[in-house]
Amino acid sequence: MGFFLETLLGGLMAGMLYSLIALGFVLIYKASGVFNFAQGAMVLFAALAMARFAEWLPMYTGLDNKFVVNLLAFVGAGAVMFVVAWLIERLALRHLVNQEGTTLLMATLGISYFLDGIGQTIFGSDVYKIDIGMPKDPIIAFESLFEGGILINKEDLYAAVIAAVLVGLLTLFFQKTVTGRALRAVADDHQAAQSIGIPLNRIWVIVWCVAGVVALVAGMIWGSKLGVQFSLTTVALRALPVVILGGLTSVPGAIVGGLIIGVGEKLSEVFLGPYVGGGIEIWFAYVLALVFLLFRPQGLFGEKIIDRV
Repeated sequence: MGFFLETLLGGLMAGMLYSLIALGFVLIYKASGVFNFAQGAMVLFAALAMARFAEWLPMYTGLDNKFVVNLLAFVGAGAVMFVVAWLIERLALRHLVNQEGTTLLMATLGISYFLDGIGQTIFGSDVYKIDIGMPKDPIIAFESLFEGGILINKEDLYAAVIAAVLVGLLTLFFQKTVTGRALRAVADDHQAAQSIGIPLNRIWVIVWCVAGVVALVAGMIWGSKLGVQFSLTTVALRALPVVILGGLTSVPGAIVGGLIIGVGEKLSEVFLGPYVGGGIEIWFAYVLALVFLLFRPQGLFGEKIIDRV
């Protein structure tokens, strides 16, 4: 029982990180109808900005307090992502309003490659480190309840808590603030929202900025775990099955989908992997997503589309 709970907790913590990245896809799709293939590049660009700012600040300012340096680096990277979001909306999306979905998809692919290239030009192409002080040593908990206790990775636990707090704040933002309600109105019907005076372009800038902050937090966490390298863009691919499972338009779906896939990956790898030679964790999420595309393409929480002829 203890080993099962240990695997379950590991899956839940991994699932929260998947949910965090999936939120970036969902937020932008809800507000603009754009499936943002640049989300992975945004995660990388944000992580690069924070890593390099944390490296440059002590060098040029003499600061030696790690907490202050990381805080200033986070704020600076956040400002960079705000500028990136504003430029994306102003220079690209604004001119593609009411275009076909394929056109918008290709635009985000172009933005992805551009961010990859400009990130390498500005920040360099080495592997960088983000050290935000998350402890990496595991702990053993619940020794009195289970023989041998439950091994918990403290870094994964801290990362899951950070992701859960951000998800909670975003939920409150959407439900309780005027801007959040305006975002939901735009998501429901662009033309109706415009007819009651909601400025569509400003809303798009806001939602891309929010997605930029989400990308920054995801990049900070994944960069701390794996190092900041250009393969970090592929981490967004792990969130695609989460989006398919939860539904492209549902924030709760991104959360639930991430948890289901995180737990499913860990449990299947640990308990089924030995019988099939391992490797289930690599393809489990994509097979589950394929099943949903066949039988419930709108996802668990997506709206079912009924076409009447």
